[in-house]
Amino acid sequence: MKIRLVNNGVFTLIDDIENTLTAPADGFYWIDADVEDLAVLQPLFTIHDLAVEDCLSEEDQRPKIEIYDNHYFIVVNSIRFDDEEIFLRSLNIFLGRHFIITITRQKINELRTLKPLLWEQEVNSPDRFMYLLIDLIVDSYFLVGDRIEVRIEKLEEDILMHTKKSHLNEIIGLRSEILWLKKVLGPQKEVINTLNKRDLRLIDEQLQKYFSDIYENAVKISETFDTYRDLMGNLREAYQSSIANRANEIMRVFTAITTVFMPLTVITGIYGMNFDNMPELHTRHGYFVVIGVMIALGSSMFLIFRKKDWI
Repeated sequence: MKIRLVNNGVFTLIDDIENTLTAPADGFYWIDADVEDLAVLQPLFTIHDLAVEDCLSEEDQRPKIEIYDNHYFIVVNSIRFDDEEIFLRSLNIFLGRHFIITITRQKINELRTLKPLLWEQEVNSPDRFMYLLIDLIVDSYFLVGDRIEVRIEKLEEDILMHTKKSHLNEIIGLRSEILWLKKVLGPQKEVINTLNKRDLRLIDEQLQKYFSDIYENAVKISETFDTYRDLMGNLREAYQSSIANRANEIMRVFTAITTVFMPLTVITGIYGMNFDNMPELHTRHGYFVVIGVMIALGSSMFLIFRKKDWI
């Protein structure tokens, strides 16, 4: 657990957590903690049992906001895209009048990238800290969306150039991830909308209006993932069409080859009959004549089919 006094974006480390119980002369306290630290934090800040239970839960938390007497409990989902796999990581926020507590199970990039932004904008209140943090989290969805779009474009190109069976698994997997993200974005939008419209005494009225911009971005992201979902449906149709065309192409080649060998089979069938009185049967060069006729016939049919672009 790290305790910082943030004064106009400048950090000062605090050793004794008891100091955070009273408001500083200027600035606010940022407590960056792990779930194990809740045992210490809960009695000090009178954190509600239900909020602690949500933080300790091993299951993925649904984004939400809970209003308590002296603090708000807010859950939002940060997103990461590592090694072609999407991860969601819950960020638990306790917002008070003079403090903000962030609790995570894994490292969240937005907390690291937020620090220079606090200094640059000389942040001096916990509500503005939360605004900037949620703004960064929502913006990260755009970056993930761009990477998903690149994957879709590459997959489309691969399907058109050379269809493989593995492409179907990629389509199904990517579509499932998109639907999963779309499902997560719904409640996250509602949380941001609540921060924008509801009368919340711990958030400055002027700052609260800025949450409308974040909400608009969240709506854009949701619409973008709707588009990606439709594109995945189109990709699946393209895959099935490509497979069908490939099968038709193979059958066309097989049919042409069969057609070429069909008259040759008739010739070999006739001369394979065990009759004495057959034309050319005892001719010295009859075998070579028949082979020559078969080669000439097969070659002629092959050239005709090639000319007509049947094979």
